[in-house]
Amino acid sequence: FLMQTSEMLRKICMRNLVRKYCRGLTAERKVQLQQKVVTSAVFSGKKEGYLESLSQPFLETRLKENDLNPKVLQLIRGENIKYVTPVIKYDRNGFKARERLLVLTQSSAYVVEMAKIKQKIEYSTLKGISTSNLSDGIVVIHVPEDNKQKGDVVLQCEHIFETVTKLCILANKQSLVKVVKGSLRFRVGSGKEATMVFTVGPEPQVFKDKTGQLTVV
Repeated sequence: FLMQTSEMLRKICMRNLVRKYCRGLTAERKVQLQQKVVTSAVFSGKKEGYLESLSQPFLETRLKENDLNPKVLQLIRGENIKYVTPVIKYDRNGFKARERLLVLTQSSAYVVEMAKIKQKIEYSTLKGISTSNLSDGIVVIHVPEDNKQKGDVVLQCEHIFETVTKLCILANKQSLVKVVKGSLRFRVGSGKEATMVFTVGPEPQVFKDKTGQLTVV
């Protein structure tokens, strides 16, 4: 009987401590924890660097709205901008690296070059999000094959866990995130696909190899 009472008191004490902790959380801290739960569900045990990312809090955004070109702001007016981060985008033809911005609003993702919107992806049409199991920052945003889209978007992000988490939460597409091993196929144009190969080497690099594949080291 004493052991049962002790166990009941222990559970009550733990419940009270948890309740006290939860009530003491700031709104910002709650958002952090909610986002980290999604990150865990998507990446835990799947992608290198995940454990190291646990102690790094996510920022609300990497760039502020007033860092965007006024022309871009005018083009996406009416949409609530949630997250902006610098990225490297790889062209579909030749895989040349281009400096871009990834802008996430409440309803769409935009790839932006200075004062131009290069591509708009409505979350409702997003087909998938792919990353590798290695420590690279590559993410592929898969889009439908239609006249509105040029092809899938290949990006390199410095804060890969943060960026992918923000994207899949805003798009409500957590279940569509895939962490792949070895290689993946992505669309580069109407009816055309290419292969991306992930490998390990002495230094990080992304290049087009002799066979025409995009190789990520």
